[in-house]
Amino acid sequence: MPYPTDRERDRPWVIRTYAGHSSAEKTNELYRNNLSKGQTGLSVAFDLPTQTGYDPDDELAKGEVGKVGVPVSHIGDMRTLFDGIPMAEANTSMTINAPAMWLLALYVAVAEEQAEQSGLDYSEVRAKLAGTTQNDIVKEYLSRGTYVFPPAPSLRLITDMVAWSVTEIPKWNPINICSYHLQEAGATPTQELAYALSTAIAVLDSVRDSGQVPEEKFGDVVGRISFFVNAGLRFVEEMCKMRALGRLWDEITRERYGVENPKQRRLRYGVQVNSLGLTEAQPENNVQRIVLEMLAVTLSKDARARAVQLPAWNEALGLPRPWDQQWALRMQQVLAYETDLLEYEDLFEGSVVVEAKVSELVEGARAEIDRVQEMGGAVAAVESGYMKGELVSSLAEYRREMEAGTRVVVGVNSYETTEPSPLQAEGAGAIFTVDPETERAAIASIQQWRADRDADAVESALSALRDAAKTDGNLMQVSIDAAKAGVTTGEWAGALREVFGEFRAPTGVSAAAATGEAATEIGTVRDRVRATGDELGERLRLLVGKPGLDGHSNGAEQVAVRARDVGFEVIYQGIRLTPTQIVSAAVQEGVHAVGLSVLSGSHLEVVPAVVQGLKDQGAGDVPVVVGGIIPPEDEKHLRENGVAAVFTPKDYQLTDMMDELVTLIRTANGLS
Repeated sequence: MPYPTDRERDRPWVIRTYAGHSSAEKTNELYRNNLSKGQTGLSVAFDLPTQTGYDPDDELAKGEVGKVGVPVSHIGDMRTLFDGIPMAEANTSMTINAPAMWLLALYVAVAEEQAEQSGLDYSEVRAKLAGTTQNDIVKEYLSRGTYVFPPAPSLRLITDMVAWSVTEIPKWNPINICSYHLQEAGATPTQELAYALSTAIAVLDSVRDSGQVPEEKFGDVVGRISFFVNAGLRFVEEMCKMRALGRLWDEITRERYGVENPKQRRLRYGVQVNSLGLTEAQPENNVQRIVLEMLAVTLSKDARARAVQLPAWNEALGLPRPWDQQWALRMQQVLAYETDLLEYEDLFEGSVVVEAKVSELVEGARAEIDRVQEMGGAVAAVESGYMKGELVSSLAEYRREMEAGTRVVVGVNSYETTEPSPLQAEGAGAIFTVDPETERAAIASIQQWRADRDADAVESALSALRDAAKTDGNLMQVSIDAAKAGVTTGEWAGALREVFGEFRAPTGVSAAAATGEAATEIGTVRDRVRATGDELGERLRLLVGKPGLDGHSNGAEQVAVRARDVGFEVIYQGIRLTPTQIVSAAVQEGVHAVGLSVLSGSHLEVVPAVVQGLKDQGAGDVPVVVGGIIPPEDEKHLRENGVAAVFTPKDYQLTDMMDELVTLIRTANGLS
């Protein structure tokens, strides 16, 4: 920004890969390697304990440490993560939400250390820090599940971060309004636009009403709001969606907030294309999916992403290897540097077809934004369950279309004949696996960290944090002080849990019902469920559980909806449960089967714990089934250890899954 107005090439977007695993040391090595290959920005993936405010030795962290990202438990980890990477010169995106303030505090504290070591004034370094904290808690309640605190204090943390950042680190984007996960949770383009913009309105209203930013500086706040979006395969519609988002954002910031400067009203967004849309079946098809989705957010100059990160072709199988990530990086580089895309003005200006679609999306989004505002805004629409229910219903409809074949997914429900893939010839070697020693090393490391630090300084910092949280004062600087004192991620979040409490978001499962083509098949299975219940003398009960910290609950919710539709009594308590809690609920409710959903790679730790727990409670005959991203070798191991069935993304027919579940229940109960 601003774009050239002649025929000179537009500057490329920031090229990133979303990365992090095992430990800060190994991730630092990965980052240096990626930067040497031409990556121009860093995108930090944190592990689930870090994302949800737990230390590696917490009970809920078992099996999750270092799996989907890097554990950052204290300032020492952040130092290691950016060792040899000048933070004043980096452009860093951090996908972090509930503890976003804490990770930004650690980042700033380490940047100040780097400044001191280089003989620079720390205020100069602060002024140069560039990057983004995702920090969008609303979509966490709706889709991704890494929330910690209730909506009101969560919004307070966001407000404090935005107000502090605008003054102290003016090049930083303190929030990334994130519609990415809304699409993965089922949002239509209209819902994606409306709910993302409703979140932006809630944040801007909160910052304005807090009084922390002078009225004349509010344009600076608007100018630092960025977006992070999803690009699906309907790439013409996706491109139009981005043009619609730009039009709506300009309208809202001008009319609602009175921002006159067009540069401050300009839409700034980054993108990752649809990871959950990648398929386990014929995964080589994911390469063309990724490229086509990338085109959706790069073809249109007037609505072009300013940062792009792409998943790897094999993410539906497990964690990608460095080579897989390199392939995704090269896709961007070929488009940016070999093609003539960046040499032209907008390709779609004046298109009647594009304008009609953009107008349709704008009008639909305006109507849904108005509906949310009438409810009291985004936070109220979360607390009431309205937005979650709408997303679950949309995703249920999508799945019904896929099951009926009216929505084609190549290699999954159509064109399924295939040759053996040489890309998977290595078997388990075709994906990256995290060494089990990683968790043990992280636990030993944090215990040593606690033993070596100044305990009095830590307690003083935590006391100051708790005291400040009870006032309406800004919590950013007191968090930086806590970081420098050696406070851990779990301690920072724990102190705020004491003051703010915790929250369990509505699941939305009650919102969806079976309709359309799938209704006949559902009726057949419903008859089996009813007949089996009659033979057992009670209604069949299924517990759907999300063990560990994996908050991607879309699959579990759809299983719960379909199970209810075929006649099961469904017990679904939402995300973030220990194996002990799941076992207790299963025994207390007297369920006939347990279904576990795990997408984070922790299945080999948390699933056997549930199976053993049921045996210990005298319920070992209750069949346990598992769904998630589970490699074939792990599936074999789970079955050998008592799991009755394993379902992966290739098993998209939910009604068939329910039918198999009935068969397992009949077998377990000695019925023919």
